[in-house]
Amino acid sequence: MQLKFSKSFITLPAQCSFILCSTDTVNEVRAFLKKSEIDLPSTAKPGDADQKTFFHTKDAMVYILGIGDASVFSVEKLRRNIFQAIKWSNDLKQKSLSIWFPNLGQRTDWGEAIGESVILSNYQFLKYKTKGNGLNSLTSVTLVTNEKAVEAAAKKGQTIALSVCKARDLVNEPVITLTASELGNQAKTLASKHGFKAEVWDKKRIEKEKMGGLLAVNYGSPNPPAFIILEHKPAKAKNKQPVVFVGKGVVYDTGGLSLKPTPNSMDSMKSDMAGAAAVIGAFCAIADLKLPYHVIGLIPATDNRPGGNAYTPGDVIRMYDGSTVEVLNTDAEGRMILADALAYAKKYKPEVVVDLATLTGAAVVAVGHIGIAMMSTASDAVVQKMTQAGENTYERVVRFPLWDEYDELLKSDIADQKNIGGPYGGSITAAKFLQHFTDYPWVHLDIAGPAFLPHQDYYRSKNGTGVGVRLLVDFLSRI
Repeated sequence: MQLKFSKSFITLPAQCSFILCSTDTVNEVRAFLKKSEIDLPSTAKPGDADQKTFFHTKDAMVYILGIGDASVFSVEKLRRNIFQAIKWSNDLKQKSLSIWFPNLGQRTDWGEAIGESVILSNYQFLKYKTKGNGLNSLTSVTLVTNEKAVEAAAKKGQTIALSVCKARDLVNEPVITLTASELGNQAKTLASKHGFKAEVWDKKRIEKEKMGGLLAVNYGSPNPPAFIILEHKPAKAKNKQPVVFVGKGVVYDTGGLSLKPTPNSMDSMKSDMAGAAAVIGAFCAIADLKLPYHVIGLIPATDNRPGGNAYTPGDVIRMYDGSTVEVLNTDAEGRMILADALAYAKKYKPEVVVDLATLTGAAVVAVGHIGIAMMSTASDAVVQKMTQAGENTYERVVRFPLWDEYDELLKSDIADQKNIGGPYGGSITAAKFLQHFTDYPWVHLDIAGPAFLPHQDYYRSKNGTGVGVRLLVDFLSRI
């Protein structure tokens, strides 16, 4: 997809054109259409919210969408309206589209939203489709603006969205081709392309570092684990202490010996590395945007299978930090590998650590596919910035408590703690387990709900959504 810019609206003949019309720009739109020899019918009220006017003549295709009062028009609604325009163009088998929003003016936030939505709305994962089956027709979009700041913002939005698409590609890739080692290879390839550093530890190095949680989950797999370390460090970074992003990288989760029930429970489990994909995608965007911050990415990666010498309920595992964990459910594997990564993060003396993980079904029960469950030991200021980033990107977070009473549910008779806390408060007890491996300001994001969708949600694609990439980039810019 190519995003172009024009200072004047492209003439209508032979163009697929989309006009966002507010109540205060109706006359401007009418005058333009009349100049193009198209008259709005007197009954048309294109400036009224959700009023749609469609022209499909021999020479021109015009879609006018009323947005009502522009002063209360939200950025998220703009993203969704752009999705409608992209879908409309593809339904009509058009190759190009021009977008005119008379209210755009100097609204850089709207420009960025348009740049994002144009790319995200046209995303497809067609790697395994033959003969171009199902390929979208749309190849270029022209945005009308004479403001350089808006153009720059739209380009920024496009850059971030392209990184989201990389994360989506990783999530949608099946485990038969995306093993933990291959995830490491993909990280190194993207690092070379975008300009950040990537180091990948093999099983021998992981054993040397005594990352017991990661090794335990990997015992049942015929494929080795990987531990991926990413770094973006500009010469004049604004932060003295790095910000660390940690992503869960379970490239496939059967549940191990605590096998998931079937049917349908494993169909989407290639997405259990969506946290890792978000971190990799965020690094692509951070490097492309040349953000002036020192950032570290840590990704423990493996699949979780019941074969070979798989770890079992009742095992006691010694973790990277030397503490012990009694395993009571091998399907609570994400916290085992994240614990090692969070403990390793201490060596960086970080300003803040943010982990992203498709960690619990309890988070999906609590907030569905709409929100992200957040738990944190960071300051209220940091939590507020994450909340603001969630609102701005519409990857919204809901804070859950980390009350001390939840620690009681993780007490073990034979080890320092056990890896599950019972049937209630599952997303919180999972976070409490992870908290034991931190000694720094920390934000935990359980993205199990929005990471993999059963259906299209406007510009959020069906299957892998790339959730977390835009959120992390926005959050980083705020702190």
